[in-house]
Amino acid sequence: MFPLRDENPSVHVPWATYSIIAANIAVWALLQGFGTDPALPQSLCTHALIPGDLFGGAAGTVSPVSSELACRLDGQASVRTIFSSMFMHGGWFHIIGNLWFLWIFGDNVEDVMGPGRFLAFYLLSGLAAAGAQILTDPASAVPMVGASGAIGGVMGGYAMLFPKTRIHTLIFLGFFITTLSVPAFVMLGYWFALQLLQGVPSLGSSGGGVAFWAHIGGFVAGLVLVKLFQRRDYLSAHLAQPRRSAARHRLF
Repeated sequence: MFPLRDENPSVHVPWATYSIIAANIAVWALLQGFGTDPALPQSLCTHALIPGDLFGGAAGTVSPVSSELACRLDGQASVRTIFSSMFMHGGWFHIIGNLWFLWIFGDNVEDVMGPGRFLAFYLLSGLAAAGAQILTDPASAVPMVGASGAIGGVMGGYAMLFPKTRIHTLIFLGFFITTLSVPAFVMLGYWFALQLLQGVPSLGSSGGGVAFWAHIGGFVAGLVLVKLFQRRDYLSAHLAQPRRSAARHRLF
C-alpha cells in the first residue's frame, strides 16, 4: 500500500517541509556524492549514528560500511551524529521513498503547527526514533542513517490529526496493480503494523537492514507530541478548507 496523494489541501506554504526536503537532497549530493564511492561509505563512517561508537560498547572494533571500507570505532563519536544521521541515506530508493512520504504528509502536519513548531516536532520525532533503535542494541556497530524515523513521527502526527482523510494509494496484489482511496488511519495503521511485524523478529539481531524500531519509535512519538505542537487557530483554518475530489475506488 503506497500513498499517491491525499484529499487534504493546506492553507499555508509548507516552508519547513520544503526546507527539510532540500536539506536531505543537499546532503545526498554534496556529502554523500549521490550514493557513489568513496563519498557514501566515508560519510557513513563520519556522520552516521553508530550506537556502539557513541556509547563505547563497540570501541576497538570495526564497522564494515562497504566491501572496500571499514570504520574503526574508538568510542569517541559525537552526539551530533544523532542529528546528522537524520539527513543521510543509504541509496536512491531510500532517499526517494523517504522524501515522497514527507512530501505527502508533511505539508498538512506543518499547516497546523507553523514552520518553527513543525521543525522542532520533526527533530524530536527523529530523536525518539534514534532512541528506540538504540535501545534494541546499544552496542551495535551498524551505522544508522535516514529520515524515516522523523518522517514516521510526521505520519503518526497525521494519523492523530486527520484519521478520516482519504489517502489515494497504489495497491500491489501480485501481478495485479490498482488504486484505492482509504482513510488515513487504515493506510498509516497498515504501515505501522508492518513495522511491528518485522521489528519484533529483528530484536536481538546484530546485522544490518531496516531500522524498524526507529520507525516505530518515531511514529509513537508523533502520536504523543502532535497535540503539544499544534495550534488551534491553524487547525481550525486547515479543517475549514474544502476537501479534494475523491477517488472512484473507495475502501471503507
